[in-house]
Amino acid sequence: MKKFFSSFIIVALFSINAQGVFAFSLFKSKKITDNTVEVVKNENDSSKEISKSAQNTPVDNTIEQSHPDGNVGEKRRGLFNFRKNKTDERQVNEVKDSNEAQEEIHIVEPEKKPKKITKRRLRKEAKKESKRKATNEKAQKESSKEAEGMYETKFPAINSHIEYTQMNGEVTLSDCIKLAISHHPAIVSAISNAQIYESRIGQAWANYFPTINAGLSYSRNDMLNTMGNSAYTRMMAQRYNMFYVPTISANMLLFDFGKTKASADMAKRTYESSRYDAETSIESVIYNVKVAYYNMLFAQAQKIVYEDTVKDYELQLKQAEAYYNIGKKAKIDVTTAQYNLGNAKVNLIKAKNTLELAAVELANAVGIPELENVVLKDKLNTKMYDVNFPDLIKTAVESRPSLLSAKKKMDAAELNIRGAKRAFAPDLSAFGSYDHGGRQIDSDYGYQFGVQFNYTSLNLMSLKKQLDEANATFKKCSADYEQEKQNVYLEVKSAYISLLNSHDSLNVAKLALQQAKEQQYQAFRRYQVGLGNAIEFKDAENTYLNAHLSYYSNLLDYNVNAAELERVIGAPVKESNIDL
Repeated sequence: MKKFFSSFIIVALFSINAQGVFAFSLFKSKKITDNTVEVVKNENDSSKEISKSAQNTPVDNTIEQSHPDGNVGEKRRGLFNFRKNKTDERQVNEVKDSNEAQEEIHIVEPEKKPKKITKRRLRKEAKKESKRKATNEKAQKESSKEAEGMYETKFPAINSHIEYTQMNGEVTLSDCIKLAISHHPAIVSAISNAQIYESRIGQAWANYFPTINAGLSYSRNDMLNTMGNSAYTRMMAQRYNMFYVPTISANMLLFDFGKTKASADMAKRTYESSRYDAETSIESVIYNVKVAYYNMLFAQAQKIVYEDTVKDYELQLKQAEAYYNIGKKAKIDVTTAQYNLGNAKVNLIKAKNTLELAAVELANAVGIPELENVVLKDKLNTKMYDVNFPDLIKTAVESRPSLLSAKKKMDAAELNIRGAKRAFAPDLSAFGSYDHGGRQIDSDYGYQFGVQFNYTSLNLMSLKKQLDEANATFKKCSADYEQEKQNVYLEVKSAYISLLNSHDSLNVAKLALQQAKEQQYQAFRRYQVGLGNAIEFKDAENTYLNAHLSYYSNLLDYNVNAAELERVIGAPVKESNIDL
């Protein structure tokens, strides 16, 4: 009992001393006096200096505390006095935080020195650029030849097989179409896309080609074998090398019950669909070239009309000045003529800008930026087209590339169902291998060959869902084909109606132009002899101007609608020998 009591006292004292030491060390690390923290501000309030007193107070086990009445109290032992002035500690922490906030660290990254451009680097980049350019030119030539074959199967062959450099700045519509087929990036992209799908046909048939594996191997073996029964057991270590020089194996599919054929047939239908998509791109480019060519012709005609208008107003101004000089007309006629001439010149400037913009659009449609400064040989067509709606619908069903593409996609989806059904069938394949080597390089050799009949990764649930997906895809493609047929009918009907309307409007515009021309001639003659006035001449001139522009606008619409009709039926429209 005494031993227990004495040990308890020793443990208690040790605990008190340990706690006292811990408290003293904690107090020692955060020791601070009652002196206040002084904050000094300068005149500009740009910085703050913090001063603390009694930082170098000697370390002792006692603490001096201020008495409330200002007298210094007695010293107390540090082991039992753990109270501190928390308000001062909080103030010091706030000052420290403010100092840390004011001290900003700016990290300046070193400037990267630019790489020196050496002659060797320039030659290397020039070589890469020339190689890339040669590759692009080769692909462009191949694509242009294939595009020409697609175009010439349905459209008349283009006889002007010349380059832009040989045209001497003069181009026809056929020349522009030829250049677009050879240079436009959209056609090159469409042909390349068709070539991608063509390669997948060979990839599908590649299942029937053998798969060959070959290699060399070496291994170092260190084995510890246990030999004997439980009563008599011993350990035996084996260390040896293994060589296989070479190792050759081959596998070849003999028959898969039509899975490969179905996959190849589906790839073929997809390729044919992509070919029709390429034809759609070609016809869209040709349509854009025609529209740009016709717009530039219209801009040229518009420019000529405004030039004639300027000439007419110049004559009227001279006539007004002559009458004013002899006192037969008032000054207002001269002022009105000057105003009309100014407006005509402004319209002429706008017409010139429109012509320049049309030239840029034609160059963009062809795919050659250098085609801007050219002279157009052709004129807007004034021949009547021989069209019949039932024949147009029949031609569209047989020749419209987008409709044929949708049909090929539907056929591919149907073949996909056949392939999904045959995925349940096994594969019949042959295999063979040859090994040479052993513990010595030329010690052993062996070979094997045979035929196997097996299922590869057979998952009935997955195959069933793949069949369901194939059926749903076929339904979707069938609906898309029907939708495309309806769209073709709508587009052909709209283009046919637009062509007829522009034809009828063109006849009316032509008659209105003749009447406006006669009215303008009579108004000018009346003004020359002094019977007419400036307002009458201006009205007649504006009427003639608007009628002239309306005629060319209707003629432009007639040609554009004919080009649109050719695009939607996928074949050229026949022209008659009758002039409009």
